[in-house]
Amino acid sequence: MASLFNPSTIFLHLLLLYMIHGNLARELPKEAKQNIEAPYNQQHNQDDDHLRLNHIINPNDEEHGCNHMTTNTSLDHMELSWNILFHIEDLKLGKKIKLYFPIKNSTQISHLIPKQEAELIPFSSSYTAKILEFFSFTQDSPQAKAIKETLNHCELPPLNGESKFCATSLESMLEKLTLLFGEGSKFSVLTTTQVKNWVPHLQNYTIVKDPREISVKRMFGCHPMPYPYAVYYCHGQESDNKLFMVSLEGEDGLKLDALAICHMDTSQWDPNHASFRVLGIEPGSAPVCHVFPQDNLVWASSPGEGN
Repeated sequence: MASLFNPSTIFLHLLLLYMIHGNLARELPKEAKQNIEAPYNQQHNQDDDHLRLNHIINPNDEEHGCNHMTTNTSLDHMELSWNILFHIEDLKLGKKIKLYFPIKNSTQISHLIPKQEAELIPFSSSYTAKILEFFSFTQDSPQAKAIKETLNHCELPPLNGESKFCATSLESMLEKLTLLFGEGSKFSVLTTTQVKNWVPHLQNYTIVKDPREISVKRMFGCHPMPYPYAVYYCHGQESDNKLFMVSLEGEDGLKLDALAICHMDTSQWDPNHASFRVLGIEPGSAPVCHVFPQDNLVWASSPGEGN
């Protein structure tokens, strides 16, 4: 999974996204209207916040997405969505960490469409009305709200030193990553392992092997966004963040290898960010670490590769 590859050879990565999405659709699926509502109500409210961990946004702001359907603070909705966080001191053999790994039913996952088809569909907040008309969504529907928030989030300006983009197809994702890593560079893709026939629930996980730090020069995290077809929000920042692969075993006997990241410098983060309250720390006082859900991708170049 972590081996280097030539970006022009995308077969293995098609297989990877097939495992995540369950279907590499060659045309926009008719069930797109049904696919967006369940991910919006479930995924978007439960595990979406971690992808904004290094964005300086007030968690009470509706754009932040801590609780998209209400005006409550993030503390009202962190029962599951924030159970991806842990302290860097927890990364040691035998340590128990309470975590929640959400899993979405394949019927509730938006499908990939080819680049040539994605380019025919507007993807801009300035075309919101046309997009809603195209998918036959009303302005006040939950699907419309999900679309608007995804478009708005994709159009947020990057932080200082950050590169970000939203990919509406696998081809466009790889093309953009190739430009960012540098033409001719090799990079790898990593994920938390997929587990079949697994009913997700919050539980204690024990670290059963010494955590393995993955040495990378640059990385980009790509997170699925609620949309009628598959859209990934990808971002990366020059920093001293640390990437780990952590072997875990749950109380129910479930074993998996979880990809985790530790944000080493949080001094520029919003002091009101909910992660500080969850971990009981202050901005810049300690790293913020979190695991990646299974449908998230991390692309990384090894030392000596990339710009």
